[in-house]
Amino acid sequence: MHYRLLALLGGLLLLASGATFAQAPHTVLLEDLTWTEIRDQVNAGKTTIIIPIGGTEQSGPGIAVGKHNARAVYLSKKIAERLGNALVAPVVAYVPEGGVAPPSSHMRFPGTITVPDAVFEQMLESAAQSFAVHGFRNVVFLGDHGGYQKDLDRVAAKLNKAWAGKARAIVPPEYYASSSEGYAQQLRQRGYRDDEIGTHAGLADTSLQLAVAPQMVRLDTLQHGPKLGQADGVYGGDPRRASADLGQLGIDAIVLHTVDALKKATQGR
Repeated sequence: MHYRLLALLGGLLLLASGATFAQAPHTVLLEDLTWTEIRDQVNAGKTTIIIPIGGTEQSGPGIAVGKHNARAVYLSKKIAERLGNALVAPVVAYVPEGGVAPPSSHMRFPGTITVPDAVFEQMLESAAQSFAVHGFRNVVFLGDHGGYQKDLDRVAAKLNKAWAGKARAIVPPEYYASSSEGYAQQLRQRGYRDDEIGTHAGLADTSLQLAVAPQMVRLDTLQHGPKLGQADGVYGGDPRRASADLGQLGIDAIVLHTVDALKKATQGR
């Protein structure tokens, strides 16, 4: 009797385990789903796909080079979860970052990776076409870096002309505006100066990263080190008073404004 009870319990555990593995995971990340799960979710109404676009670039000595990639994925997940009808594609980590001969812009610093604008645009176009083939009707490009925003606009315009309404490419300006000037304005209202806020690797950039992926920020080094400048890869800012609490203000605003914009843009689709 004892052995039969153990066998019965073991069988129930196996059944429970099998049922668990049979269920689709609760995720908005496309790469964590099987093709059949993606097909079923598209058929059920998840016809918006968000392509997070980051970049691999230097951000001064205090932030890891994958900053934009981590931030783009994090924000895209939050936005997709709020929308309820969206999935998130794998992040685009290779973007235009300057020339190689001679090295220019961020390419002057080790760890930065660059690709030509034409290659970048063709890759995005091909990815979008792939999603349209599989039933996605709204392809959203969320670019976390200011250097390629015009590339995104060109790709979206080309796709929308080719698709003629069958699908739609969307570049919501609210996403980048909220993370740049919109966030800077929030910080000014709290008494922070423009020479602290900065445009790259300053207080604003560092605070956003602390809210998203604090392990990527060398906060102790920043807080106890000297004021950094362009030679260090920090443009017009001072990250020493950065904090996760300040960063969360920006994260909340970016998600809120982008979700609102996308709801309007995709209404009825």
